[in-house]
Amino acid sequence: MSLVSAFVPIWVLTAIGWAACRWGLLGEAAASVLGRFVFHLAMPSALFLALSRMPLSGFANRSLLAFAVSTAAVVGLGWVGASRLFDRTPGERPIWGMAAGYVNSANLGIPIATQVVGSVSFLAEVVLLQVLVVTPVILVALDRHSDPAGRVRVRHIASLPVRNPVILASLLGVVCSAAGLRLPSAADASLTLLSGAAVPAALVALGASLHRPAASRAEPAEPAELAVIAALKLVAQPVIAYAAGLALHLSAPQMLAVVVCAGLPTAQNTFIYSQEYGVGEAVANRAVVVTTTLSLATLAAAASMLG
Repeated sequence: MSLVSAFVPIWVLTAIGWAACRWGLLGEAAASVLGRFVFHLAMPSALFLALSRMPLSGFANRSLLAFAVSTAAVVGLGWVGASRLFDRTPGERPIWGMAAGYVNSANLGIPIATQVVGSVSFLAEVVLLQVLVVTPVILVALDRHSDPAGRVRVRHIASLPVRNPVILASLLGVVCSAAGLRLPSAADASLTLLSGAAVPAALVALGASLHRPAASRAEPAEPAELAVIAALKLVAQPVIAYAAGLALHLSAPQMLAVVVCAGLPTAQNTFIYSQEYGVGEAVANRAVVVTTTLSLATLAAAASMLG
């Protein structure tokens, strides 16, 4: 029941968002407004606090390398597959890759790591990798393709860390952690309150978006696309992580942590980013729902085989 209990809040809040939109409680722009609130305010606050309080020692190790290999492979496969198999536009391909390989390391990863692995120490390293390496790559690609002419805007991309609140907050958090800086108590308390809204608001926005599929600015997601994304996310990524772990001679506890983290479902950040840049929304929101649903079984199977 421990795995089930980790999923219950996700489904409850997503259902609340859908029902609130269905009954007209939040208005037609609910998903857009909530998504922008999360992207510009709540998520940066949460990332800054998490990274500023996280020690950076031990970030580079074999376990993280195994996870990084699986992430790079699956994000790349998803990125290429979106073009070769489903003829997705260049702007949609980064979202496709993110849906295939960007794990839900926050609201779902923390309880599962605690209950299955017994520690969140490796998950903290996964958060750093995704925030400091994977997220900038995805956002740079999205920013480039948001230009109507498809130009590579060097100055525009170079200023992305300053303009993008997610990257900026992450960088500031790492700087504070490295320098041992702490915010004044009033500022810390304010950001803590704001960051607490990130996960529930993102899930409510996800649920609200599910009630307006016709309003999506992207082409609808086909069942075949979702099947490929789910296979990459829930099967290919943990299998690649396991193979990399074998090659790197990881211990049994290390292997369990790597495979379980690699098998986490698609993060709802995928939907938030797709909504912010106006591409791939249908693929993103359905990928989150489908992989989160199926991961209950795949994570339990992986934990059973490796535990």
